[in-house]
Amino acid sequence: QVQLVESGGGLVQAGGSLRLSCAASGRTFSSYAMGWFRQAPGKEREFVAAISWSGGSTYYADSEKGRFTISRDNAKNMVYMQVNNLKPEDTAVYYCNAARHLSDYLRSPLDFGSWGQGTQVTVSS
Repeated sequence: QVQLVESGGGLVQAGGSLRLSCAASGRTFSSYAMGWFRQAPGKEREFVAAISWSGGSTYYADSEKGRFTISRDNAKNMVYMQVNNLKPEDTAVYYCNAARHLSDYLRSPLDFGSWGQGTQVTVSS
């Protein structure tokens, strides 16, 4: 099982950028697809982006294409998400999670297992 710790959030002005990080423990990290989700206040958790175990394939929520870029470094057991041109509506807690296959991210976030603490992103207008 992969243990996950998110970091890199913060308070930024609209138009700014952040790079979120997800540190994973476990020797099997490189065999998992990885993804990012977010949950805004009063809203359900939603999928944002995912990357295959090799990093060769990525998948984004339609609304986030172009501003969000997911990447991974299997040698460091890390997953990243670069977020550019941040908007106030991006304010949320951001979480990462693991899955066996990239296609698993088509499922509801409710189908995923345990979650970490997440990292708070707050965008001021």
